[in-house]
Amino acid sequence: MCMRDIAWAKLNLTLEVLGRRDDGFHELRSLVAFAGVGDTLSLAVEQPRGLKLVSDRGYAADRPEPFTLDIEGPFATSLGGTNLILEAAQAAQRRFPALVPGRFRLVKTLPVAAGLGGGSADAAAALRLLIRSSKGAVSAEGIAALAPELGSDVAVCLQSVPAMMTGRGEVVAPVTGFPQCGVVLANPGLELATGPVYGALGAEPLEGEPEPEPSPDFRGEFEALMAYASTRNNDLEPAALTLVPEIGTVLEKLRALEGVRLVRLSGSGATCFAVFATPREALRAAILLAEQEPDWWITAGTLGDPRKAAGS
Repeated sequence: MCMRDIAWAKLNLTLEVLGRRDDGFHELRSLVAFAGVGDTLSLAVEQPRGLKLVSDRGYAADRPEPFTLDIEGPFATSLGGTNLILEAAQAAQRRFPALVPGRFRLVKTLPVAAGLGGGSADAAAALRLLIRSSKGAVSAEGIAALAPELGSDVAVCLQSVPAMMTGRGEVVAPVTGFPQCGVVLANPGLELATGPVYGALGAEPLEGEPEPEPSPDFRGEFEALMAYASTRNNDLEPAALTLVPEIGTVLEKLRALEGVRLVRLSGSGATCFAVFATPREALRAAILLAEQEPDWWITAGTLGDPRKAAGS
């Protein structure tokens, strides 16, 4: 049995850093949507084939090998060290011992350390595949509880719908009425790890509990989305610019595109994005930008709920 899922690219349309918490994390408030482009993850599971003699005491189920991971694609060589896909699978197996292991295959098409939540999205896709492959051995509720333990962005990536992230990112509230629109993503070919960006930000300690803010309802209106996002910023952008000044060039190029309505750094960077009223406008702009900057990673997509964009 082999199944496939997409690890959708996450964009922080707004990212407010409210302060540094006592636990070392930062208190955030962020409007998140997904870009309709992402890595492809598949899982092949071989079910146990009966019993085998394991000792003089009797037989046990013949289980397949532990979880494994093969990686290919244009950014495969950028991945190193422990991978969140295997961490997610192993954590799920500890929580659900009846889970049958399998072989993951990742086609890595999103740049690494790029502010797109790629590792978290890959882990979330793995969790979704484990739910589907388990034949009831894994519950969606149990996986949802596990997701925040794997990383701050895994919970929002597990749902992959427009949402407000608060806390350190693990508190997720879906946003209603998010309009489908166009987006261009551009990365100058540079990696930028999250930790140094927060270090350069030097946020002040959080004082008290932040005031709760209701999730917006955009009523399907693009102008309502623009009105909300344009009055808020990505607070990590100035810090990221000090570490990778080339981000400024990317932002400048995106602002010059015809029809663009919002330009911003996503997450901790170095990917930047430009929002357009329609996917067609975004595609046209991406083609022109790629002609100007052939060495950049550039793509266009539909911003919002990628499942709706895919017609599922």
